[in-house]
Amino acid sequence: MFQKVTLSAGLALLAGAALAADFPEELVERGRYVATASDCVACHTGSEDKPFGGNHVIASPVGDIVATNITPSVDYGIGSYTEAQFSDAVRRGVRADGANLYPAMPYTAFARITDEDIHALYAYFMQGVEPIDAPSAETRLPFPFNVRASMIGWNLMFRDTSVHEDEPGKSAEWNRGAYLVEGPAHCSTCHTPRGVLMQEKASQHLAGAQVGAWYAPNITSDPQDGIGAWSKNEIVAYLATGRAEGRAQAGGSMAEAVSHSFSKLGEDDLAAMATYLADVPAVAGTERFGRGQAGNMTAGFRGLDAAPSGLAAGAQVYSANCASCHGINGQGTKDQYYPSLYHNSATAGASTVNFIAAVLNGVDRETADGHVFMPPFGEQVNAFNALSDDEIASLSNYVFAQYGAADHEVSAADVAQIRAGGPTSDLLAWVHAALVAAMILAGILLVAGVMILRRRRAARTS
Repeated sequence: MFQKVTLSAGLALLAGAALAADFPEELVERGRYVATASDCVACHTGSEDKPFGGNHVIASPVGDIVATNITPSVDYGIGSYTEAQFSDAVRRGVRADGANLYPAMPYTAFARITDEDIHALYAYFMQGVEPIDAPSAETRLPFPFNVRASMIGWNLMFRDTSVHEDEPGKSAEWNRGAYLVEGPAHCSTCHTPRGVLMQEKASQHLAGAQVGAWYAPNITSDPQDGIGAWSKNEIVAYLATGRAEGRAQAGGSMAEAVSHSFSKLGEDDLAAMATYLADVPAVAGTERFGRGQAGNMTAGFRGLDAAPSGLAAGAQVYSANCASCHGINGQGTKDQYYPSLYHNSATAGASTVNFIAAVLNGVDRETADGHVFMPPFGEQVNAFNALSDDEIASLSNYVFAQYGAADHEVSAADVAQIRAGGPTSDLLAWVHAALVAAMILAGILLVAGVMILRRRRAARTS
């Protein structure tokens, strides 16, 4: 009997393996393309030699979230998932064991992925990805965020499970762009600000938001703060290369998205995304492209014996660390490989975050146009020169005053916050305060209860 059971189990496993290996190559390649558009590799790869093997740490306002192994490993990945379970994880945020995922996994956007593309994705991950038989670390968030069941209520309030449908009256290109931007590419996950409960604010869709140590800017059609003044070719060039001359350069997570995802998409799809983005309702902000002009303050500090202060201190830091690439006047190189610091979204926008983050963390992106690298000036091993918080604050104030939004003022505390990974959520502080208040209240009630019991006992004995 035991031999029959073992044989049956073995045949079942073989049948499952045969099914997983029976997808046509064309379907697998389509799934590879959808996975590329979805940038799965960026979050689920902690080590380049283990693609999709998990262990990449995602800094969130409520704590670090560790991306899991999504290779077809049966023991450590998703190799035992049925297609229905795979779809639930991707589009509903529910694992095969019934546990809820955190929305760091952008299932709120992936809900729009079509059944056909989910089928192709499943085929790719089961047949086109090498299994990695190694576990990924557990996510350990502070209480009460470590209670995954709490996501059930969050999903009831904020999750939209509707699959993408083409909008009548719009062109095929517009609808394709809408599908990519709102679905696989999950642009709103980073570019839409979030509310108190970490939900996306629908009224400020794609209007810009803080993401860890970086700021994902406004990408609505607003001509000042958004990309409404960009040409279609400029948007396509930015997605393909991470650079739109005289406009912006990609760094941080956007540089990763360009390197791993957008630069590998077809030109037709990039054009479709550009068409849709140009039509996204505008959310107004401040000018972030047209400010600043060439200039320098070298004469303000050279030859001085005393330590410089104010803008002169920033000019000194700039001359020693930045001028060799960006020019003494901040004009960059002629081909803009090293971009100008004026007419630049990092220096002219309403937020100081991306300039500080670029100085601290550098920029590293690779596309068909080549490898773009700016060394970090933080505490990394490959830092060109480890600058202090005060030095980066002085540099920032000099650059903003000279080339961009002159009203910005950066403090050492601002730099320290970005160095630490960005601001935390107010929700975390409120929850902690509520827990402390609840503990105090429980203590008061306990003491009151003990006193009441003692009085009752005393009354009985008397």
